Formats: sequence, C-alpha cells, structure tokens
Amino acid sequence: MTVLRLCKWILLLAAVLLLCLLAFLALSSRAALDREYHYSRDAAALPLYTPGAGDGLYRLRAGGHSFRLRTAGCAGDNARAAVLLLHGFPVTSAMWLPLIPALQQAGYCVLAPDLRGYSPGARPAGTGQYKLDQLVADVIGIADAARLQRFHLAGHDWGSIIGWTVVQQHPQRVLSWTGLSVPHPAAFAEALRSDPQQRSRSSYFLLFSTPWLPEALLTMHDLAGLRALYTGMRPGQVDEYTALFAEPGAMTAALNYYRALAAGGDEQRARNLTVATPTLFVWGKRDGAVGQRSVELQRQYMAGPYEEVELDAGHWLFVDQAENVTRRILAHLAAHP
Repeated sequence: MTVLRLCKWILLLAAVLLLCLLAFLALSSRAALDREYHYSRDAAALPLYTPGAGDGLYRLRAGGHSFRLRTAGCAGDNARAAVLLLHGFPVTSAMWLPLIPALQQAGYCVLAPDLRGYSPGARPAGTGQYKLDQLVADVIGIADAARLQRFHLAGHDWGSIIGWTVVQQHPQRVLSWTGLSVPHPAAFAEALRSDPQQRSRSSYFLLFSTPWLPEALLTMHDLAGLRALYTGMRPGQVDEYTALFAEPGAMTAALNYYRALAAGGDEQRARNLTVATPTLFVWGKRDGAVGQRSVELQRQYMAGPYEEVELDAGHWLFVDQAENVTRRILAHLAAHP
C-alpha cells in the first residue's frame, strides 16, 4: 500500500468517525427534547398583565409578541418607582429571584421579562430576528406596554449588553442604570481587538455562532452541558431553565443572539457612545468571560455619575455574592431616585 493510499484511508476513517460522532450528538440532543412543549403551554396559560396587577407571572403583549413577565410590588394604582430587570444567557427572569424581594421591600415596582427567544410567545424564527436594535426595541416596547415613562434599569450578561444600548439610545427613559458582569459594548469590542486574554476568554463566541453544533453539545445527555453552567443556583431556577431549553427551538433562539451579533448589520447605532445616566457597574474578578482590560476601557465612556465595583466572584454574581450585589444595587437606586 502506497503512502498516498494509506493517507486516503486514514482520512476516510476520520470522516466516518466524525460522522458517527455528529450522529451521536444529534440523537442525544433530540432524545432530551420536550416535544409536547410543556413550558410553552404553561406560558400561554398565564394571565395577561395590566398595569397595577399583583405579584406573579403574566404575559405582556408588546411589539407583536407576548413576553413572559415576572412582577412584584406593582399592585394598585401608585407612584412607586419601577425597576426593569434584563436577564442574560442561558437563564430567564428567574435569575433575579435573589434580588426581587429586596427591591419590593424597598418600595419598588419590579418587572422582569423573559426576553426575546426565551419567552415562547416572542420566539421568531431566523437569526435576523435577534439583532441588538430589535432587542432594545423590545425593552422600550415592554416599558411602554407597562406604562413606565421612566424607570431604573439593570441587566446581566446579554441583559447588560442590551441595557448599555438602551441608555445610549433612550437616556430620557432611564433613571439609573446597573450593568452586571458585561461592560460597555464599545469597551468590550476594543478589548477584543487589543487584548489577547480577552480574545481567549471570548473564544466561545465562535462556537456559539456556528450552526447546530452548540445546540447539540448543550442539550445532549438530558441537557448535561447546560446543567454544568447552573452549579450553585437554586433548584427552582434550574428547573425553570431546563424546562425552557428542553423545548425544540428554545436553545437555537437563545444562541441566535450570538449569531446575529457575528453577522452584524444593525442599522441603528447610538451616535454618542458616552453614558450620562447614573451608572453602577458590578463584576467579578474571577469571571471567565470578562477581563480587567475591558472594564478599564469603559471608564472613558462615562459622562455622568459612575461607580465601579469589583467583587471576589465569578460570572454568576447572585450565586457568589448575592447579599453584596443586592446592597450595592439598592444604594445606587436610592441615590438616583
């Protein structure tokens, strides 16, 4: 057998093994899926939200979609300041459960929506439906539907990316802004260009931007890949997250945030990248996705009151430092009524 023929046989064998692996991943992923859509059915059965409704879970209609909404402290016709909370990947509004009771006790009306793709009634097909400008429009649409003229805003992970853009494009609507874990998008982009460590930390973006493969890896073996990300979280939170992502299409919708970002093409960008809204930024120095350089670079964009807090924590701040983060947020809101 010639060397050339041997190489061909080796390549053929490698191709067969790869196909077998891909088939295994696909079958494992499909076996984990909930094809009866229990999570979607439960969401569709929720009552419609009307301003002044009591604590609980609702559906809120905005921009042609139906968003699953968690509320607390909003009952009755009152003038309490509202706090709008934006979650990230791969969780839901349940990530805010450690914070919501403290906000309610402090006298705030709290609204925490499940964002586009995470709400079964707001899960359009196609990567093009998950561009940043659309995610920002969802936030404003939700605020309008809830009759919030001005509100405090907080976001974590992708919720932070969206929130930074909201305060740039709609500063007149936001009383104060709290960004958690992910810094100003322009600073983060600059760190990606100039800091090899940040490029390494963000290498998962490439995986998440590819078709099909991340869905299979995260949902195979009864969502084992996802469950590994939820270490330390409350059982009730994990149950909600896994019920959502067990549905066909849910993980694809969440990953479309990354794919839309990689594709680019957002038409509306904030002309002024500076942020004058009173801002609190909290991050964990053990965060595997965010490095010190991106945090340092965002200071140049702060044109108003700005407080930066570094904690001994990882990415999941409410797992590692819930009391500390809650205390910082409450103080920030009280300082900027």
